[in-house]
Amino acid sequence: MVSSMSSWDDDERAALLALLRARPESMTWSRITSEVVDAGSACAVWERFGVPSLFDADAEVFHDTEPEIESAKEDIAAWRSAEFDFITFRDDEYPQQLRDVNQFPPFVFVRGTRVPRENAVSVVGSREASPAARDTAVDISVRLVEAGFTVLSGLASGIDTAAHNTALENGGRTVAVIGNGIRRVYPAANRELQERIAREGMVLSQFWPDSPPAKHTFPMRNVTMSAYGIATIVVEAGEHSGARIQARTAVEHGRPVILLDPVVRGTAWGASLRGQPGVFVVDSPRSAVSAVEQIASGKQQVERLLAAPVS
Repeated sequence: MVSSMSSWDDDERAALLALLRARPESMTWSRITSEVVDAGSACAVWERFGVPSLFDADAEVFHDTEPEIESAKEDIAAWRSAEFDFITFRDDEYPQQLRDVNQFPPFVFVRGTRVPRENAVSVVGSREASPAARDTAVDISVRLVEAGFTVLSGLASGIDTAAHNTALENGGRTVAVIGNGIRRVYPAANRELQERIAREGMVLSQFWPDSPPAKHTFPMRNVTMSAYGIATIVVEAGEHSGARIQARTAVEHGRPVILLDPVVRGTAWGASLRGQPGVFVVDSPRSAVSAVEQIASGKQQVERLLAAPVS
C-alpha cells in the first residue's frame, strides 16, 4: 500500500515522467514505480540510476537545462489546461483503491467526476456477446444502479457497452477504464458513449494521452479495473477473453469475483476458479447483485472497524 506525499511537487512529477520515458537500465514501469516508492523521491531515483544530474544539492533547486525534465514539465503544464486531469500515484487525488494492489499504474488521466472510494462493480464479458448475455448484463446493471453501486466496465463492444449504457439510461453512475489514451476513442462506434460517460460519470486511462489501443494495453486495463472495483462480475466469456485475465487478477488482488454459471460450465478457466476463496458462482442477475451486496456489507464492516478509535 502506498500513501500520498505532501512534498510531492511538479519537479517530482517531471522526474517520474522522465524516468518512465527513459526507462534507465531497461527498467519496467512497475520497477520504476517501486524504486520511487522505496526512495520516496523520483528525483533521487533519477540520480541514482545514472541519469544526468538535474538536482543541485547545494542550491536545492532543479536545473532547467535537462531536456527530459523540461519536456516533462511542459507536458504537465499543457495537461493542466486540457479537458482531463493528470494524477500521479503520489497525489492525494489518486484513487486509493488502486494503491492497495501491487500493479498500480504510476499515473492516471481522468475525465469526469472523481468519487473517492466509490463502491464500483465491474461488469465485463465478451465483445461478441450473445443476445442472452447482453440481456443479463442489462439486468445486472439495472439492479446495481438500484442498489446504489457504480457500474464499472472497459468501454469495449458487447457486454461493456451494454453495462455502461444501461447505467446511464437508468440514472446511475458509470466509470470506464479504457485501454488507450484519454484523447483516443476505441472502438470508434463508442465515441458518443465515451463523451457521455465523461460528462455524467468518469473515464480513466493509465496510458499517455494520445496512445492508441494495442494488444498489451487491454490486459493492463483489466488489472486496473479489477483494482478499482470492489468486485468483478463476469457475464459471458470465452477461453481467451480479457474477462478471464481480469477474473484471475481479481483473485490475486483479493477482490471478489462473481461468475455467471454459463462461464463456469463453458470455460476451463471458469471451472478452475470455482471453489477458490472469494469466488462466487451464481445462476441469475438477482443472485449476482445479492452477492455484491454481501461483499459491500462486509467491506463496510471492515472499514468501520479500521476507523474505530483504539481504547
